[in-house]
Amino acid sequence: MAPPSAIDIVHVADNMDTVIPGPLTVKGVPARRAKSGKFVGGTAALGDSDFFKGPDTGKPKAKRWDHYLSVESKSRQPSSLKGAAKYLNTPGLISLGGGLPCSEYFPIEELTLKVPSPPHFSEKQTKQSGTIVKAGKYDISEGKSAYDLSVALNYGMGTGSPQLIRWVTEHTEIVNNPPYADWQCALTVGTSSALEQAYRMFCERGDYVLSEEYTFSSAVETALPLGIKFLGIKMDSEGLLPESMDDILSNWDEKARGARKPHVLYTVPTGQNPSGATQGVARRQAIYLVAQKHDIYILEDEPYYFLQMQPHTGPDTPDVPPPATNDAFLNALMPTYVSMDIDGRVMRMDSFSKVVAPGSRVGWITASEQIVERFVRHNESSNQNPSGISQMVLFKLLDESWGHDGYLQWLRNLRLEYTRRRDIIIAACEKHLPQEIVSWNPPAAGMFLWLKLNWQLHPAASSKSISEIEEELFLSAVGQGVLISRGSWFTAERSNFIPHDMFFRATFAAATEEKMTEAIERFGVAVRSCFGLE
Repeated sequence: MAPPSAIDIVHVADNMDTVIPGPLTVKGVPARRAKSGKFVGGTAALGDSDFFKGPDTGKPKAKRWDHYLSVESKSRQPSSLKGAAKYLNTPGLISLGGGLPCSEYFPIEELTLKVPSPPHFSEKQTKQSGTIVKAGKYDISEGKSAYDLSVALNYGMGTGSPQLIRWVTEHTEIVNNPPYADWQCALTVGTSSALEQAYRMFCERGDYVLSEEYTFSSAVETALPLGIKFLGIKMDSEGLLPESMDDILSNWDEKARGARKPHVLYTVPTGQNPSGATQGVARRQAIYLVAQKHDIYILEDEPYYFLQMQPHTGPDTPDVPPPATNDAFLNALMPTYVSMDIDGRVMRMDSFSKVVAPGSRVGWITASEQIVERFVRHNESSNQNPSGISQMVLFKLLDESWGHDGYLQWLRNLRLEYTRRRDIIIAACEKHLPQEIVSWNPPAAGMFLWLKLNWQLHPAASSKSISEIEEELFLSAVGQGVLISRGSWFTAERSNFIPHDMFFRATFAAATEEKMTEAIERFGVAVRSCFGLE
């Protein structure tokens, strides 16, 4: 990769000398909460990150993005009914305003959960020594909790419940500590929903969005019906190439392309789907500088961020010791785009899907106050907020049971579990796949192994297209009893794209060790059969 200085980048920031206060620490959370006084979060209570952030002394304000907001986004007005909810905490107020059902008609009196007790996270340990937690209908008024079912089961605000906003705001400050002052968080109904809203906020029909050459298929398929096209940027083992991105933008021809110059980048920097690539520190810095040069807004999709694994050493090399403490774990993580975002040009999308449960349908965004405000306006007239039951379950698990310290212990546990799974699938590939045909790079994060096939060694390579050979191999694998994803499903450009390489994506997240090894063995049989190696 060319170093940043070789990409002809002009740095446009004037605040690089700003002194950024240190991040909130795990141990600092109780002290901050105690200082802030009694938590108040009743029905349809406002949830604003500013209530829960630390002082922003010395931090600059984010840039404004009025010039990129879509006509739709600019036209959204605050919800009249949601806006009236701010009066609900007025002492003595009798509300006949909002259509909030009376909680006595909610037919759920209590929820009981059994959750792991850190650091004993296995299913067996949880069955033996897990913690029983309960959520009652009126725990707030009875002084038992800051959150209860009378609140969780009712309508909420577009930001999500303040109980969970407090937790994700603290978590974001611990992990990212955004270097500008006016950042905010808002809950989402998962990243796919957040991404669809982001497209509608920043893009008009006919616009292009930049992304990796191979990218999350749903990201493309969500954009296409909105009239938004993807333009793929070349990749290497670390993912997106900044010099390729700079070349595309520097030489953009609106007439030839039939569209204005792109101003949005969608990227999955860590454990990228589908390639498994992880952008290193220098790569992220170089991409951010290109974004500054061309005034690009970055959609940072990071569902796999905390699935960063131990280095792959192979069978004959000693393992690298894992992080022994939560601080060591945090220090071992790649810096995020939002942690280096001095302009406020990043919307980071986090999710509990890959680290807790995808069925929770809860995630959150972090962005500047202006962008979060527009995002919340969209929420108010669409999905409103994540399921109250999901928010309650996550609150009981993350806030009342584990706390930030326990959650980081859980993530350290996942790091080792996914490292073990990755090493198993790679060992299976080394044993069962013909390496003159199939090659791979051990992923440093995520849940995918990206297999590259030398399709030109296929006996019919001179008479069949790469797509025909890919389909033949895919169907052969299904015939052998293994489903593996075709690389063409993940191309960013869905028309006029001519692939030069053939890929297949395998996941090491779901199957048991034995089944995963057996699946790779079956795929090896399919490869040998198609390539005449039997």
